[in-house]
Amino acid sequence: MQNLSRKFSTLPIHKLSRSQPQPTKAFVPFSEIQQQRKLLKHKIITVLDGCTSLDQVKQVHAHLLGNGLSQYSYVITKLIRTLTKLQVPMGTYPELVFKQVRYPNRFLWAAMIRGFTIQGPISESVIYYTWMRREGTGPVSFTFSALFKACGSVLDVNLGRQIHAQTVLIGGFVTDLYVGNTMIDMYLKCGFLDCGRKVFDEMPERDVVSWTELIVAYAKSGDMESARELFEDLPVKDMVAWTAMVTGYAQNALPNEALDCFERMQGAGVGIDEVTLIGLISACAQLGASKYANWIRDISEKSGFGPTENVFVGSALIDMYSKCGSLDDAYKVFQGMKQRNVFSYSSMILGFAVHGCANAAIELFQEMLTADIRPNRVTFIGVLTACSHVGMVDQGRQLFATMEKYYNVTPSADHYTCMVDLLGRAGRLEEALELADTMPIVAHGGVWGALLGACRIHRNPDIAQIAANHLFELEPNNIGNYMMLSNIYASAGKWGDVSRVRKLMREKGLKKNPAYSWVETKNGGVQKFCAGETNHPEYNEIKKASEDLLKRLQDHGYRQNLNSVGYDVGDEEKMRILMAHSEKQALAYALLSTDSGSTIRIIKNIRICEDCHAFMCVASQVSGRHIIVRDNMRFHHFKNGTCNCSNFW
Repeated sequence: MQNLSRKFSTLPIHKLSRSQPQPTKAFVPFSEIQQQRKLLKHKIITVLDGCTSLDQVKQVHAHLLGNGLSQYSYVITKLIRTLTKLQVPMGTYPELVFKQVRYPNRFLWAAMIRGFTIQGPISESVIYYTWMRREGTGPVSFTFSALFKACGSVLDVNLGRQIHAQTVLIGGFVTDLYVGNTMIDMYLKCGFLDCGRKVFDEMPERDVVSWTELIVAYAKSGDMESARELFEDLPVKDMVAWTAMVTGYAQNALPNEALDCFERMQGAGVGIDEVTLIGLISACAQLGASKYANWIRDISEKSGFGPTENVFVGSALIDMYSKCGSLDDAYKVFQGMKQRNVFSYSSMILGFAVHGCANAAIELFQEMLTADIRPNRVTFIGVLTACSHVGMVDQGRQLFATMEKYYNVTPSADHYTCMVDLLGRAGRLEEALELADTMPIVAHGGVWGALLGACRIHRNPDIAQIAANHLFELEPNNIGNYMMLSNIYASAGKWGDVSRVRKLMREKGLKKNPAYSWVETKNGGVQKFCAGETNHPEYNEIKKASEDLLKRLQDHGYRQNLNSVGYDVGDEEKMRILMAHSEKQALAYALLSTDSGSTIRIIKNIRICEDCHAFMCVASQVSGRHIIVRDNMRFHHFKNGTCNCSNFW
C-alpha cells in the first residue's frame, strides 16, 4: 500500500487530471431493488413448482440463501409446501428451515401445520398451532381447514370439536365458507351427521360443496328422504349433486327413483360423467330389464364413456347385463373392451358364476392369470361361487388354499361364506359346520346363513337349529332366518317346532316380507306380482292361464311338491298356496302378453322354492320358451324341460 501511495504522489498534477476516472458503483434506487427482489421471488416460486426431487429443492434453497431471501416467509412457505409434496419428513429438513426464520408469518405457520396434518402425527400439528398462538400469530382459514381434514382422516371428533371451538373463540371464521365446508366434512367422516347438519344450517353462506357433502352423507346413511329435501332446496344443481342423488338411490335399492332422477338430470341439460353412469347402471342392474340395459348402453356410448374405451363403465355394464339375464351381451362387452383390468375380469367371472357356468368362470380366471392380472378378493368370491353352484368341492378347496399363499389375498368372512356354501350344498354339512366353528376370524351372518340354506336343501333340522341360533344373535330382527328355520322344520314334519319358531316371531313383532316377482313385458316394461295377490287388473285372465298351464304340466308328469308349503294345512290348501306363488303368476302373465318364442325373464326377491323350480322346468318344455328366473342367490335357465343348475341349487 505504501509503495502504491508513493507512485500516486510522485505523479504530476496534470498527469493525474488527464488519467481515466476510477470506476464507481452505480446508484440503484430502492424501489428498483424491491422490484428485482420481487421478480426473483416469483422466479424461485415458479422453479419450486417444477421441482420433482429433494436435490432440486436444495439447489433452489441455496440460491435463495445466496440472494438474501432466507427470511422471506412468502418464499419459505412455498419451499416447505414443496417439501411436503415430495413427502420429505416434516421433523427433518422442513422444520430446520422453518426454525431459521425469525418472524414467520401466519401462512408459514399454516404450511408447517398442514405438513404435519398430512404426514402425521396430528399431535405435532396441534403443538405447532399452540406455539403459533403463544407467539401472538393468528391463524388463517387454511390453518383450520388442514386441522379439520386431519381430524376427519383419523376420526378424532373430540379434537375436531376443540378446533371448532377455536374458530368461534378467535372470531372471523364462522362465516368462512372453506372452513365451514371442511368442518362439515370432518363431522360427517366421524359419523356425526347431526353435527354436520347443524354447522350447515348455521352457515351464512353455502356453496354446492356444502350441499353435496350432506346429500351424500344422507344417502350413505340410507335417509334418501332428507337427501331429496336438501337436493330440492339446492339453488343451482351441478353434475356432482345430480350424480350424488342418482347414485344414492341406486345404493339404497331404489332403482326406479334413480332412473327418474337421471331423466330429470337430462331434462335440466346437465352433463354426465362415468360416476353418473356407473350409478345409473347399478340401478338398471337391480331392475333386471333388458330394455333399460340397452338404453343405458346407448347413453354411455353417446356420452363418450362407452365400454370399449372406459374400463370402469365396461365393468359395470358386464355386471348389469349379467344381472339382467343377458350373459351373452355381458360377454360381448367384455370381449370388445380394449383394456381389461381386475374389475372387468372379476365382473365377468362373477357373471358366469351366478348363471351356473362354472367351467367358463374358471377358464376366464386362468386367462386372467395368463394376462398377468392379479386377482383380488372379488375375483375369488366369483370363482368360489362358481364352484359352489355346481358342486366342484375339490376345485374350490384348491382355489381357497392359493388365495393367501400365491396372491396375498387374506380370506375374509365372505370367502368363508363361499366355502361353507360349497360344502353345504354338496351335502357335507358336518364339514361346513366345523369350518364355520373353527375359522380364524369371526363368522358373520353370511356364513351361518349359508349353512342354514344348505340345511334347507338337505333337510337337516338339527344343524339348522345350530346355525339359526347364531343368526338369531347376529341378526335378531332378520325375519328371513326365522322363516327359513320354520320351513326346514315344516319339510321335516316337525310342526311343534314350526309353532315354536312362529311364536318367537310374533313375540319379536316380526312380520313376513312379502314374496315378489317382476317380469319383463313385451314393450320392455316391468310388471310386479305379489304372492297371493288378487287385485291385479288382469287377475281373472292370469288365474285362468295358470289353471290351464297347470293341467298341461300335469299331463307331462308334473306333480305339486306339497313339502314346499311351510304351513300345517290340508293338501288342497297347500295346492292353492303353491299356485299363488308370485313367479307362477309372473310366468302366466308373460305367456299371455309376450310373443311366442321370446325369452321370459323373471326376477324374484327371495329364493325360488322346489315346487316352482319343478314347475318352471316342465313349463319350459310345454311352452317351448326359454325361461330365466333370477332369485336372490343365482340365475336359473329353464329350457326344454331342464335347468342349467341340474337341480343342484
